[in-house]
Amino acid sequence: MLDHLIQGATVVDGTGAPAFAADVGIRGGRIAVIAEPGAVTEQAATREDARGRVLAPGFVDPHTHYDAQLFWDPYATPSLNHGVTTVVGGNCGFTLAPLHPGRPEDADYTRRMMSKVEGMSLVALEEGAPWTWSSFGEYLDALEGRVAVNAGFMVGHCALRRYVMGADAVGGQPTPAQLDEMVRLLHDAMDAGAWGLSTTQSSTHSDGDGQPVASRHARPDELLALCRAVAEHEGTQLEAIVAGCLDQFADEEIDLLVEMSVAAGRPLNWNVLTIDAAVPERVPRQLVPSERAREAGGRIVALTMPILTPMNMSLGTFCALNLIPGWGDILGLPVPERIARLSDPEVRAEMLRHAESKEAGVFRRLARFDRYVIGDTYSEANDGLTGRVVADIAAERGQEPFECIVEICAHDQLRTVLWPMPTDNDPDSWALRAATWQHEDVLLGGSDAGAHLDRMCGAPYTTRFLGDCLRGRKLVGLEQAVKMLTDDPAQLLGLRERGRIVEGHHADLVLFDPERIDAGKATLVHDLPGDSPRLDSRAIGVEAVWVNGVEVIRGDEVTGAVPGRILRSGRDTRTVSTK
Repeated sequence: MLDHLIQGATVVDGTGAPAFAADVGIRGGRIAVIAEPGAVTEQAATREDARGRVLAPGFVDPHTHYDAQLFWDPYATPSLNHGVTTVVGGNCGFTLAPLHPGRPEDADYTRRMMSKVEGMSLVALEEGAPWTWSSFGEYLDALEGRVAVNAGFMVGHCALRRYVMGADAVGGQPTPAQLDEMVRLLHDAMDAGAWGLSTTQSSTHSDGDGQPVASRHARPDELLALCRAVAEHEGTQLEAIVAGCLDQFADEEIDLLVEMSVAAGRPLNWNVLTIDAAVPERVPRQLVPSERAREAGGRIVALTMPILTPMNMSLGTFCALNLIPGWGDILGLPVPERIARLSDPEVRAEMLRHAESKEAGVFRRLARFDRYVIGDTYSEANDGLTGRVVADIAAERGQEPFECIVEICAHDQLRTVLWPMPTDNDPDSWALRAATWQHEDVLLGGSDAGAHLDRMCGAPYTTRFLGDCLRGRKLVGLEQAVKMLTDDPAQLLGLRERGRIVEGHHADLVLFDPERIDAGKATLVHDLPGDSPRLDSRAIGVEAVWVNGVEVIRGDEVTGAVPGRILRSGRDTRTVSTK
């Protein structure tokens, strides 16, 4: 007997092949039968009429930070609501394990680092996760059997360094013996099922003390030693972030990424490829590592988002504005002193000069202060400003846009929420995106779901992209769009029997209404441990989601089932050739 029968659905199987009408039966967590409508004679415990609905494989998000959230939210919301059935965590060099059992202070350091660098609530990290593990395997075991999504995890370079070198991991270099110990730890983690190594050399990544995170101090020989360890394990990957990911790679960064992929004999992915027609030279430059890697016997894949994800800003808390050269020192001052400095015209002029300089790189786009929209406000002086564009307010007041923003924020003691309007929402930029998506080494992803919780909400990229493809810009057909969200990442990651609707594959499925599929507006909710805030987005038109054959979402509500698996390298992933 079938566990469930989905009747008359329009099946988009993930391969890019034309859609077809079919009945799809689920049994024992697998897709048991795919047949013409009405042709299934086997009895089913439950069934549903899916005529007029699209049935697709579950979406695969290759870049998330659900490492901690899964402990208090086993449903990985809102990703699961938006049809994501498999998530990859442990990215950017940051993981919660391994932790040295003899140094309990390392857990506190890790929590503060994750709070600073990935925008996670410190209270939620402290109260929502058990922190009972030491080894990476023990961390994976702590999640096993209690999650609704399938989840795989890379090993963070920062955690390896901290475990072996302690506080010296920040600023220090390992001795030969310490490097050997790091390699051993990485082997142990991959033996337990870790997917490989993630690392960061990005100048934007600082720990809770404001210091460059541990992996930023690693030299190439250390990175390559770790990459060679990855080569010895089935079904593994590399993920790396360098400063040039945000704008344009330096020559030495290209050399390093290529050497890492070749040393491991594994694909390396990085994020995020920003596509903007106003900077036409960026995309060709950012794909040079991919070209060089293929020549050398490696493979480098750029992740890029198919939607524009709004990210709010603030003069009161750490955000991307702090990363503009010359801004961090001012925005890091105590609030009264910060307001005084920001109110000084000479200080503002110097800040604007830095923001518009070449050194600011991709952050230059944040300097268009006339294009900011005022979000939440907290004082009577700012009543009526929410939703208004700064250019209009500044014109009414006879002020420069940045001066206007500072005045508004000062009234709120810098708590004002600021939303910059995207500068790359023009037809030329969208045409360039559509062309870039066709490159063999460009993959959709980079949501950062689970991170930057009160700043952005990238998890709904799947449903918003599909809605745009079906009823908006229509840059990609439905079958190709589904393939880009399912089989393409599954193939890169080497997922075994996932990413397609095929008899015998795991029954990770999404049923949606093609007339409605979309994502709701991001709204602030307080549902984290400690009543901490995050941005959430409702799924529109997603009728049901199954993970391993079990219904986990119905009508945008979680069912409470937790059939997800912790996906382990080798067992659940195969090695993807770079040749």
